Amino acid sequence: MSSDVLSPGRLAIFAAVLLLVAAVPWWLPALVEDYWVDIAAEILIWSLFAASVNLLYGYAGLLSFGQALYFGVGAYGVAFGLQHFGLGFWGSMGLGVTAATAMAAVAGIFAVRLTWHYFSIITIVFGLILYLLTVGAKDLTGGDDGLSLSLPPFFSLGGVELDLFDQATQYLFVLFFVGLCYGAMWVVLRSPFGYGLKAVRENAPRAGLIGLDAFWLRYAAFVMAGFLAGMGGALFALFSRYASAQYMYWTVSGEGVIWTIVGGAGTLFGPLIGTAALIVLREEISSIWEHYLMVLGVIVILMVTFAPRGFAGLIEDAVRRLKPTPSAPPRSE
Repeated sequence: MSSDVLSPGRLAIFAAVLLLVAAVPWWLPALVEDYWVDIAAEILIWSLFAASVNLLYGYAGLLSFGQALYFGVGAYGVAFGLQHFGLGFWGSMGLGVTAATAMAAVAGIFAVRLTWHYFSIITIVFGLILYLLTVGAKDLTGGDDGLSLSLPPFFSLGGVELDLFDQATQYLFVLFFVGLCYGAMWVVLRSPFGYGLKAVRENAPRAGLIGLDAFWLRYAAFVMAGFLAGMGGALFALFSRYASAQYMYWTVSGEGVIWTIVGGAGTLFGPLIGTAALIVLREEISSIWEHYLMVLGVIVILMVTFAPRGFAGLIEDAVRRLKPTPSAPPRSE
């Protein structure tokens, strides 16, 4: 870790950004319509989904098109917990995240034995199998029509109750859990595990020569990515009061891949930047042109061609240019 990672300057900037993000429900409506607060919460949720793609692609070198599977399982876990099992708010949320993580633990045993395009293909296959099963069991899952949810309060003490029907409360609830996940990733990726994962990404055979087990490192990353996607799915079900099989289709995983690449694969906040940029563009362009996907496609092509490190790379380059170049010490005669 570089010596200035936790420097006072960086801590001050981080604290200021965190306060700005936490205060979104109060300052954003003063600039735009109130519904943008919900868009901000949606961006946070989908960025967590993109982060699960980034953990595999950016840090483990494994391109997954199956993360929608765990996102959908997380959402349906919440729905089943509320509608069928009577687990209440926290029990249902825990069921969604646990079910998605367990699903990833099973699928990972088979998937991480493969690399390159074989890995991508098997993740699509796993996702399609469960998607078709979910669509077929329409009486239980609602299929593409989905299940609508009725949420109980998440906090009740005496006469005080808190629920997600208040816009500001809902945003802060989402921000809290997304922030916890990003904080956990920051710690993990700077641990020996994170550095080992990068070593395996760069050259697995050489990493094996220094005692790193590529299979178990990739497997652990796969399970962690399933947890992140499942948390995103659970939060989305609570946010939208809805769970549907359409969110399990492999094209949803493709969106996560695009958000990751545009934002900057292999960076902590790249998925957040990419998700925010493309969702905001989608909202703005779709309001004036129905073929907005063509514009987004052109933007993605331009980013991949001229900025392969994504927005995070562009920001890093800009910051580097702004830093004063240290002057060389005077030469002694």
